[in-house]
Amino acid sequence: MWIVIILVIVLVVLAAYLISAYNGLIRRRNQIENAWSQIDVQLKRRLNLIPNLVETVKGYAAHEKETLDAVIRARNAAVEAPDTPAAQAQAENMLTGTLRQLFALGEAYPDLKANQNFLALQEELTATEGRVAYARQFYNDSVLGYNNKLQQFPTMYFARMLKFERREYFEADEAARSAPTVEF
Repeated sequence: MWIVIILVIVLVVLAAYLISAYNGLIRRRNQIENAWSQIDVQLKRRLNLIPNLVETVKGYAAHEKETLDAVIRARNAAVEAPDTPAAQAQAENMLTGTLRQLFALGEAYPDLKANQNFLALQEELTATEGRVAYARQFYNDSVLGYNNKLQQFPTMYFARMLKFERREYFEADEAARSAPTVEF
């Protein structure tokens, strides 16, 4: 009789653990999806601001066509990039580099630097960059928590059985970590 009671208690505790582990994995996976959605929202906001900025710069630096074309190409590549962290990170890193070159034009053209529309767009993009950075950090923190949970004993066995897979981080490449070289 005691053996049956102990066996039932063990099974109930095991079932409670499995339910808790499963729900924890689902909660963390959903948190990653939410974090990715927040990155996507901020990146789209950024992409929508870029054509206005390019148009403003065109009036002052029309002969800087190569820089302006590079920004537009990078923006289009970011719009068309697959919806995965690695692909989005690569496209966004390329766009960030071209935006740095575009903002450097403001330093070379005092009239452009004084233009209120340019300044407002630059400020808006700068604020959006901050939001993107925060969203990336939150996403990567969420991925870290989820991936840690997948590797912890004994959850790792349960997670493998249910085919929970590791997630990749949103990482900047080496080119995005360095300052661009701009020549006039």
